[in-house]
Order: sequence, then structure tokens, then C-alpha cells
Amino acid sequence: MSFLLYDVFKNDVLWQNLPKLAEHVDKETVDAILQECSKIAEQQIAPLSRQGDEIGVSFDNGKVTTAPGYKEAFNTYAAGGWSALGGDVDYGGMGMPKVVTAFHEEMLCSSDISFSLYPCLSAGAGLTLAKHGSEELKQRYLTRMYTGEWAASMCLTEAHAGTDLGIIRTKAIPQGDGSYTITGSKMFITAGEHDLTDNIIHLVLAKLPDAPAGPRGISLFLVPKIKIDDEEALGKTNHVTCGSIEHKMGIHASATCVMNFDESQGFLVGELNKGLACMFTMMNFERIGVGIQGIGAAVKSYQNALEYAKDRLQGRSATGIKSPQKSADSIMVHGDVRRMLLNMKSMNEGSRALSTYIAMQLDLATYGEGEPQIKGETLAALMTPLAKAFFTDVGFENTVTGQQIFGGHGYVREWGQEQLVRDTRISQIYEGTNGVQAMDLLARKVAGSKGAMMQVFIDEVSTYIDETSSENMQEFILPLKQSIADLYELTQEILIKSSVNPNELGSAANDYLHVFGYTAMAFVWAKMVEVSLEKQQSGDSFYLSKIQTARYYFARMLPRTQSLILAIKAGSQSLFDIEDELF
Repeated sequence: MSFLLYDVFKNDVLWQNLPKLAEHVDKETVDAILQECSKIAEQQIAPLSRQGDEIGVSFDNGKVTTAPGYKEAFNTYAAGGWSALGGDVDYGGMGMPKVVTAFHEEMLCSSDISFSLYPCLSAGAGLTLAKHGSEELKQRYLTRMYTGEWAASMCLTEAHAGTDLGIIRTKAIPQGDGSYTITGSKMFITAGEHDLTDNIIHLVLAKLPDAPAGPRGISLFLVPKIKIDDEEALGKTNHVTCGSIEHKMGIHASATCVMNFDESQGFLVGELNKGLACMFTMMNFERIGVGIQGIGAAVKSYQNALEYAKDRLQGRSATGIKSPQKSADSIMVHGDVRRMLLNMKSMNEGSRALSTYIAMQLDLATYGEGEPQIKGETLAALMTPLAKAFFTDVGFENTVTGQQIFGGHGYVREWGQEQLVRDTRISQIYEGTNGVQAMDLLARKVAGSKGAMMQVFIDEVSTYIDETSSENMQEFILPLKQSIADLYELTQEILIKSSVNPNELGSAANDYLHVFGYTAMAFVWAKMVEVSLEKQQSGDSFYLSKIQTARYYFARMLPRTQSLILAIKAGSQSLFDIEDELF
């Protein structure tokens, strides 16, 4: 993480050049934060993961009880100030940039995805309230969310309305005192009800009776579980109840709730009929957070599998016995095991680097000015669906790969590897399925801008290629140059074809997202290896490992784009020529 923050992306320099960050963010502070975060993740949260999976949350007459140890760990987490890490400094937040909170989230997700969901939902709600809420709402609710005294959830989905939020039925009726009564039911609400905090602040999408049809009529409301009285203390119930919890494949210790609102008191966040735009502040935060879930799980999978592979004795090396003093060599001698480990290693390290790059774009969009801010906003918007879908596709693939290295031991509960597979699977589904993310990227961002947004990324990579002329970098620069040229050509071809046949977008979207992902990862791998080549003279094996892993990525992983490109160029006809009854 330090390598990426300071050697590759020079964030310590960037922070000092952003006035909104320079006063309270520096290398020493960030290093201390990450060290302390690693301690709480290792000592308090990771030990809960197995028990949390086996016991899960319980539901009794509307009350949700978290797994043993969760409340105590959450109290420790809140007491350490972690709920305020990325919060607005004017309301008690620490104001850390996204690159820092992203690493914090990765540590939490590697420790226990279920636990991570409770504070991460609150952090996303806090970001939305800080940006769109009134001063009164921020003073009354946001300050206590930052202390961890209260938690939060986001309530979007209804039984009949998942991705299509324009058809939600939850109603908001204006009252004479400026508040609204909220009535309706929401499902799949993560952390909708639990026993970790005394109050839960729900951000709820609803419609007024006279609202325009479709998504243009959605408003956003803050609905507390318990009302706040005039003395700022918890008062009467707000008629917010949990109807049931879901029984799921994974993340058993995370409460996934049906939430019912029965004329509950709510307060408008942002403007009437602009709720979806407000909620996207939280949704985009959470989508990147879900991408980081994929990274965190994949990293844990690799760590587990590597330790197992070095200890597991099976067979002998094809080139001769490596451990004559033992009954067999470790499975590290087998080519297929090394392939799987290097697939994981190269993609994990590339994912963390690409996540850092995307987080920097968010920081520039939030704290920058002028051209850097505009560029940051464009790249952050372009790459948010990539972060969610690509990192979770890679994450799930790498948890399964880790399981494969364990063999039969990976399929039984004893080693914990099968839990990682189950916990990570949801990351490809919630916060907008990865197919939806792919369409967001290709249809809304790329085609919607007629290629202009993608061109910003292509131009940045092309400039880097032009400026990197050292001889020892050419083995990495040349395939990157070809890959970015392929991405440009592919983008242009899709834009032309889709202008005639809109089905080309949906047919190409998933494969296109992955072409973009592998190419973007090649870009950050080139940046990492450039630094490592400069520093390898120090003799530190860290840099040699980076160089050799980069060679593996460019030789064995980046070529995956070629089959994806061929599939895209085959067009949509083979998908739509088949009549429904022939499936």
C-alpha cells in the first residue's frame, strides 16, 4: 500500500498540492492510520469471521441480533474514530481522501466482508448526507453517524423494482411542519436492522403523490428508526420495522432485511424529485466499495492458498527432486499450481493498483480545481462501473482459484476457503449486477459521450507511453501500446455498429468492460514496474517480485483481451437470431 501511495502515485505530493487536503493529510498521519487499521482488522475483526459465518444473524419478532462478538468489535471500531475516517471535517469527520479510506476498506473486507458492510453503509450514507443534506440534518444526524453512535442504511429496492427504480411505490406525504410521512416496503436492505447501535438512519427513496412518472419523480428522505426529541435525545418509535431477514448463500453475519415504513417521519434530502441523483452519491461510493470487497477477498484467498501450497507435499518436480529430505516436494513445484498462484498474484496486485488510481480520480474530483478536477470527474465516472464489475469478477475468480489450490480441503469448512467463495459471490450481484455495470460503462458512459469519456483515458495512457522511452521498459510499453490501440479501435467500431443496431451495445458490454479492465491494469502495472526497475538495485526482493509478476501479467493475462475482442467483433446477430422458444 505504501509502495502505491508514495512510490507509484506520489500521493504525498498530491495532498500538499490540494489546499482542501494539505492542512490535515500528510504521509506521517496516513501511515499511522493504516498501521492502526491493520491492528484492528487483524486483532478484532478477522477472528469473528468464522463464527459470524456459522452463527449468522438471528431474527425474532422484528429484532435482529448480530453474531457473538460483533457488537463489541463495532464498539471498539467506533471508539477508535474509524466511522469518521472519510467524513466531512466540519461535522467531526477526519476528512481522509479516498485513497486512504479505500485501503481501510480493503483491510476490513479481507478480515470479514460481513462486518465491513455495517460501517461501509454508514460511510456511504454519511457522504450523501454531507453533500446533499440541510445544515439542520447534518448537525442533528451526521455528527452522530461519525461518532459511530448511530449507523445508517440505504433503502432503494422494492419487491417489484430492482434496477428499474422509476417504478417504486413507496409514498411520501408532505406534512405542515416540513416533514413527510413515508409509507412502503423495501427489500434486500443491508444493515437495515441490527443491535450494533441505538439508532439507524435510513436513506429512503420515495415518491410524492403528484410526482412525475418514472425516475424523474423520485425523492430522497432521511428516516430515523427512532425519532429525536427537542433535547436531541432518542424519543418515540418512528414506525420503522424489520419484517424479515434473508437466508443467504454467504455473508451470513450481515443482516439483509425487509424494511417496512408505516407513516414514518422523514425529512427531505436535497431537492424534491432529484432523489436519484442524490442517492447516486452513495451508490457510486458503495459500488467502488463492493469492488474493493472483491479485492479484499481475493487477497485473503491468495494468502491462504500460498501458505497451503508451500506446506502441502505431493509428488515430485518434473525437473528432479527439490526436497530430498522430505517424502515429496511441495505442490509449488507443479506448473499448474504456479499458474494459478501467479494468476491470483498478478491480478490482485494489479487490482489494488488500479483501485488506487481510480480513488485518486475521486480525490481530484472532490478536492481538485480546474482542469485536474474536470479530468478526475470524467475518469471517476467512467471507471466506477469498471471498479465494481471488474474487481468483483476477478475477486470471485481468485477465490475459486484459491479453493482449487486447496483441492478437497478447499471444499470443506475446516479451512475457511469455501466461505470466501460464498461471501464473494454476492459482490457480482448487489449494487447493480455486473451486467448492469457493463451497460452503464458502454451505453451510458462510452456511447453516451460518443467516445469522449473513454478518449480521456486513452489520451492519458498514450501520453505515458510517449514519455516512457527507457530501453528496459519496452517489454512492457510495447504490449501496452498495442492494447490501448486495440481499445481505441474496438471503441470506434462499436460506436459505428451500435448507431445502426442498438443491440450491439448489450451484446458487447460485458466483454468490452473486461477488455477495458485488462488494458487499464496493464497501464498501472507499467507504472509499478517502472518504479521497481529503478529501485531493484537496493536488493529488496519486493521490487524483483514486482518486476517478475509484471512479466507474468503481460505474458499470460493481458492476452486474454484478444479472445474478448474477437467475440465482440462477431457482433450481436448470433445472440438475436435465436427465437425465444429455441432456447
